[in-house]
Amino acid sequence: MKIYHTFERSATRPLAVVIGFFDGVHLGHRELIRRTLLERKPGWRAGAITFANHPAAYLRPGEEPPLLQSCEERVNTLAALGIEECFLIPFDRSVATMSAQRFIDEVLLARLGARAVVTGESFRFGERRGGDTTLLRERLEPLGVRAIAVPAVCDEAGERISSTRIRGLVRRGDCEAADALLGGNFTIRGVVEHGAGRGHDLGFPTANLRVADGMLPNDGVYATIARHDGRDYMALLSIGSNPQFAGASRTVEVWLRDFSRTIYGEQLALRELRFVRGQKTFSDVSALIEQMERDREAVAFPSYG
Repeated sequence: MKIYHTFERSATRPLAVVIGFFDGVHLGHRELIRRTLLERKPGWRAGAITFANHPAAYLRPGEEPPLLQSCEERVNTLAALGIEECFLIPFDRSVATMSAQRFIDEVLLARLGARAVVTGESFRFGERRGGDTTLLRERLEPLGVRAIAVPAVCDEAGERISSTRIRGLVRRGDCEAADALLGGNFTIRGVVEHGAGRGHDLGFPTANLRVADGMLPNDGVYATIARHDGRDYMALLSIGSNPQFAGASRTVEVWLRDFSRTIYGEQLALRELRFVRGQKTFSDVSALIEQMERDREAVAFPSYG
C-alpha cells in the first residue's frame, strides 16, 4: 500500500476512493471497501481517505472516544482488504475549515483524480459539515465521476452497525458480540512490564501489560487467546485495580497457559476475549487462589500451536 500524509498524489492512474475514519474496520466499513473495489475499472487503483487522529480530538479536545484500533492497525486492515493507496491525513485546522465545495474541486478532482467516490449514505463533510452525498452526486456525476452512497449495514436484528455501538459492547465486556460486528477480533496489544509480582507468589505468574490509549473492556476476568512471537496460547486476562490488595490503579495482567518464559519488554496481543467473572474481594488469599483455580477451567483445553 502506498501511504500519503497529504492530498498530494504522485500516481496518475484513475482512483476509486472511499472516505471515512474506519475505526475497527467493522462490517459496515468492509461493505464500503467492497463497493470501492467493485467500482474499479482495469488500470484503476483503490484508495481510502482517512485521518491519523479522530476528528473529535481537534474539534472537541478531551471528548474524543477511545479507539478500537491503533492508527497502524487500521491502515494495515485497510491494506489487507485491498486498499492500494491510503491518504492518512492529520485532521487539523486546514481540514476543518475546508469548504465542502473546495474539498470536491481541489482534493477529489484536481489532486486525487478520483473517478468514483464511495461513502456511507449519512456521510457529511466540509466546514461545519456543510456537504453531504447529495452535493457529491450533483457536483461529480455531471463530470462522469460516480458518487456511491452505501446504505448502513445492519445486524440480523436490523440494528445499524457502527464503531460507537461496538465501543459500547467492548466497554460492557461483551467482546463476543463486538467481534461479530467487527467481522474480526477486538484485540488488546501491549508491552510486558514489571508488576508487583503477586501473581508469581500466588502460583499464577502473570505478565503485566502496558497498554497504549485505546479501548479496554469493563473490569473483570476474561478467557482470551494471547499471541506471542508468532504462537498462540490460551490465557486468562484480569483488568482492574486488584481490590483484594487495595490496588490504587487499574492494571492489565495476563496469565498464559503452558508458558514459563520471562518476556519483559516484549509484546503480547490478546484476542477473542470472553467474560468469565467480575472483580471481587475474597475473605482471604486462600479463597482468592481457589477462585483462580476455578477460573483456570475457562482455558482448560489444549493450547494453540
